[in-house]
Amino acid sequence: MTHRNEPPVIGVIGGSGVYDIDGLENPTWKRVTTPFGDPSDELLFGTLAGQPMVFLPRHGRGHRLSPTDLNFRANICALKLAGVTEIVSVSACGSLKEDLPPGTFVLIDQFIDRSFARQKSFFRPGLVGHVSMADPVCGRLGLQLVAAASEVGVPHRRGGTYLVMEGPQFSTRAESHLYRSWGCDVIGMTNMPEAKLAREAEMCYATVAMVTDYDVWHEDHDSVTVDQVIKVLLANAHQARALVKAVVPRLKHRSGPCDHGCHHALDHAIITAPAAQDPAVIKELAPIVGRVLKAAP
Repeated sequence: MTHRNEPPVIGVIGGSGVYDIDGLENPTWKRVTTPFGDPSDELLFGTLAGQPMVFLPRHGRGHRLSPTDLNFRANICALKLAGVTEIVSVSACGSLKEDLPPGTFVLIDQFIDRSFARQKSFFRPGLVGHVSMADPVCGRLGLQLVAAASEVGVPHRRGGTYLVMEGPQFSTRAESHLYRSWGCDVIGMTNMPEAKLAREAEMCYATVAMVTDYDVWHEDHDSVTVDQVIKVLLANAHQARALVKAVVPRLKHRSGPCDHGCHHALDHAIITAPAAQDPAVIKELAPIVGRVLKAAP
């Protein structure tokens, strides 16, 4: 189990194109089992510039799983069990703003969660906990991603709100205009409850949202072809590899827990009285809550 004072291990969640990074040493696929079932795929372990890294194909290799079918709890728990301390989540998205054209990377700082068919918490009856999601992205990790994006010349926007829809169908035109009226910047299907579970698991988390096209609100949306989207996807994957490679050296020298509080998010989160806690639930949640329960008097 990862302890917050241990050196960083960087986890990356995204598509298979992200993992083919020049300089990744000793790549090894390993199966990780969790109390919440199987994650989307095996995890790819390796090192980059001496920094341990773990990669998770969010939809499984070959894109076998739709967003609704993802076992988000198993994915985050598997990364936790693998020793990951900070997560860079890379995902494709649609743009809700004219000034965020295809090929732009939006370094998200807020979410609106409109998903409804997913397990959104590790906690359940027998052990209740509440974590703050006021700032769902680790500010420290976000700043390093901004610096890395500038370093490698990736077109990017610092800050933005990601609307998470359930899917797998795309938005209606009316929904797209509604989300724009809310001030949302991009729309996708995958980053919630991923961010919520990462916070419960006391891991730093940041999202890189890669714009592939404009959402259906845009007057040119219907003229976009599959070939055009694939071309952008391939270019985005190339840029994502460069971004991950650049951000790793910026994250490897952390000493002590994250100063934004990510690594002690559970310090005051559990509210179930000790006498009312269910031993079976505690056993199941041990990879997530073991640190604070062991520390409890």
